[in-house]
Amino acid sequence: MPTDPVCGMFVEESPGTLQAKVHGTTYYFCSESCLREFTRPELGLRNIKLNLALSIVLGVPILLLSYVPAKLPIPTGVLLLALATPVQFIAGFRFYRGTYDAVKMHSSNMDVLIAVGTSAAYFYSLLYVLFPRQFPFGGLYFDTSAIIIALILLGRLLEHGVSARATEAIRKLADLQPQSVTLVHQGGAQEEISIEKLTSGDEFLVHPGERVATDGVVVDGSSFVDEKLLTGESLPVEKTAGSEVIGGTTNGTGALKVRATKVGEDTALSKIVQIVQQSLNSKGPVERLVDTVSTYFVPIVVAIALASFVGWTVLAGKPPSFGFTTAVAVLIIACPCALGLATPAAIAVGAGEGAENGILIKGAEYLERTEKVDTVIFDKTGTLTNGRPSVTDVEGTHPLELSSDEILKLAAVAEKRSEHPIALAVLKKAANKFQSVPDPESFQSVPGGGVRAVFMGKEILLGTPQFILASQKKIDQEVAPRVASLQSQGKTVSLLSLDGQVAGILAVSDTLKEHAKEAVEGLQKMKLQVVMLTGDNRMTAAAVAKELGITKFEAEVPPEKKYAVVKDLQSHGHKVAMVGDGVNDAPALAQSDVGIAIGSGSDIAAETGGLILMKDDPRDVVSGIQLSRKTMGKIRQNLFWAFFYNIGLIPVAAGLFYLLFGVLLNPIFAGLAMALSSVTVVSNSLLLRRFKPKF
Repeated sequence: MPTDPVCGMFVEESPGTLQAKVHGTTYYFCSESCLREFTRPELGLRNIKLNLALSIVLGVPILLLSYVPAKLPIPTGVLLLALATPVQFIAGFRFYRGTYDAVKMHSSNMDVLIAVGTSAAYFYSLLYVLFPRQFPFGGLYFDTSAIIIALILLGRLLEHGVSARATEAIRKLADLQPQSVTLVHQGGAQEEISIEKLTSGDEFLVHPGERVATDGVVVDGSSFVDEKLLTGESLPVEKTAGSEVIGGTTNGTGALKVRATKVGEDTALSKIVQIVQQSLNSKGPVERLVDTVSTYFVPIVVAIALASFVGWTVLAGKPPSFGFTTAVAVLIIACPCALGLATPAAIAVGAGEGAENGILIKGAEYLERTEKVDTVIFDKTGTLTNGRPSVTDVEGTHPLELSSDEILKLAAVAEKRSEHPIALAVLKKAANKFQSVPDPESFQSVPGGGVRAVFMGKEILLGTPQFILASQKKIDQEVAPRVASLQSQGKTVSLLSLDGQVAGILAVSDTLKEHAKEAVEGLQKMKLQVVMLTGDNRMTAAAVAKELGITKFEAEVPPEKKYAVVKDLQSHGHKVAMVGDGVNDAPALAQSDVGIAIGSGSDIAAETGGLILMKDDPRDVVSGIQLSRKTMGKIRQNLFWAFFYNIGLIPVAAGLFYLLFGVLLNPIFAGLAMALSSVTVVSNSLLLRRFKPKF
């Protein structure tokens, strides 16, 4: 069974854990030490701080006594032994525990190297103190073991800082859900209950300034709700009867009565927390490769250390203390802390930055896939466009020459009793212009054609050009070219007739999202091919594609066939990202190398993409790809520095500089180099916090 090390993150580089999913529940099997660090990270941080303080307080006197002569009432070796023992077995206990866990699971990790290296230094020194005559060449290395433990603990403290920053977004989100809610019973009675007792279908109140308890639909009331922490929307969103609300968002000055639709783990907030946590705990191909390398790396390093000792003492004839120094230096400098940190540190910071910007990454694997994408496919409706018709053009015609406002008002009167999508678009446009729209004196709907109404004794017809012509209404010669021009732009054109004479033209279309063109241009500047898919006719698709600057598009493609387009591109060697709403586009999202689900609010629970964009903003597709590239770049940089320190300096530790320059590397400096490698990797990863999308 493959291992999936999710426990301990950066706190404890413990052996892998086993993960199993049974009836929808995920179970983790790991060592006791791993479980302690995973379930109580604050205790792990506290222990590191205490042990670091202990190792510094005792390590500094050890270092001074080892190199500065002093007259003492007791032998120096005995005093050093007394000071070094608490450091070795109290501050350094975590390394022995980690080694024990590794041995139990027939594995090896960086704790093994640390424990072996510092133990060798400590016990060699202990034997020298107890039996000095047996070691004529000397051998006090208490300073080496104590200072190395202090340096490594300092590195672990920095690693903890990365973990804390990475999970800050999760904690913020988890704290958003209220602990209690005001339940409204059927008779109108109110009761404050625990959030755990709320069930789907219950109605509850959201008072001004309160957080919405769970996902639901507004039953009564109106207010503006701040959704910034969940969706990234900078301005509060208006909520009225029928509007969806998200649990954890903050209500404004109005009161809302809400019917719960999702509770517990099904809410958008819970899904977001799960996705971000999943991203932090997951491993991509690069990290799994590093794990494999580390498994073989430890025994190889131990073998090199032994070979170094034997080579210098037996073959080169050097004192045992000389060979011992090189062996300890090899063990310490090769400790793969930085190698183990290289990938998870960058992923943690990258995932945290993504979460703060409304970009949820479902796992490290998707970061690697996204970086390799060369083609981005957009579903048109609801992704590049708003997904609902809007009135785009209103104009009068000869000879009546009515104003656009007069045309719009007459059209709204005619459509007031209609439920057609075009009627809703006309009425919405009119609502933004006029305080009220009068009722028609009579109304008749003509299926497939339009509507016929009477207002103030005048007959109003509104419908397709064919419907107007069929009603034997005269159309001015200037109208036909204008109608053809609007239709060539992919717009649906309606004509308005007043008492038998064409008086105006209205055009309706699914308008582009505000930043759609900016998103397409951003992807093209990144040398990515952009493709648009739509079920609309070719004329409409061509008009939208032209407006966006997209040269490749597929029209009249039903949802069930979109995945075939993705598959065809993949068969030609392309790495494809599919951007859709996660519902009709589910097959295409699943087929693509990376599914990018774009949407807002409570729809997040249904999204199936590898990347989930909380805001309904196409520019976040660009941001998500840029973030993945930046994160993978940091991983490569981290791996370079890790291998540079851990592998490049092994020959130096083994005595290369002694052969060339007569200089032997002190194990303390080996420990410092090892600690610096971790600091370098952590610091480099933290630079991701400065990530800003570029368009």
